[in-house]
Amino acid sequence: MAVEDITLRGVAVRKRGPVIVWLLLMVTLGIYGLFHWYYINREMRDLSAALGVPFGNAPGRSVLAIFPGGILLVPAVWTYVTTARRARALRDLALDGRPGEHMSVPIAVILAFFYGLNHAYLQASLNATYDLAAVPAD
Repeated sequence: MAVEDITLRGVAVRKRGPVIVWLLLMVTLGIYGLFHWYYINREMRDLSAALGVPFGNAPGRSVLAIFPGGILLVPAVWTYVTTARRARALRDLALDGRPGEHMSVPIAVILAFFYGLNHAYLQASLNATYDLAAVPAD
C-alpha cells in the first residue's frame, strides 16, 4: 500500500504504507518525519472530534517539540509519549467497546530511538484504526 485517502465521518485521513513512511524518513534525513508527525497528529485530533471525544491537541506544537525541542530531548520524548497515547485512545474510540488489539505506548516510544521506527509503528496502528472506524459498531 502506498497511499489511500479515505473519509471517515466527514474527516479526511490518509492511510500510508508504514514502510514507505520509514523509507521517506530515511531518504530525507528526518525532514519527512516532521511533516508526518504533524499530519498524524492533525488526523487524530480531527477524527477524535468527529467520534465525539476531541483530544484538543495542537499538531504544530507536537512538531515543535521534536524540532527544535528535541535538542533538549525531554520535549521530543514527551510528544512521542503523548502521540502514542492519543493513537491508543483513538483505537479505543474506533473499537467502541468491541474487543480488539491495542498498540503499546512503551514500544512506540522505544522505537523512536531506533532510526525513527516509531513513525512506521504508529502509521500501521493508525491504518488499522481507520479500518475499524470505517466499520459500524454492532
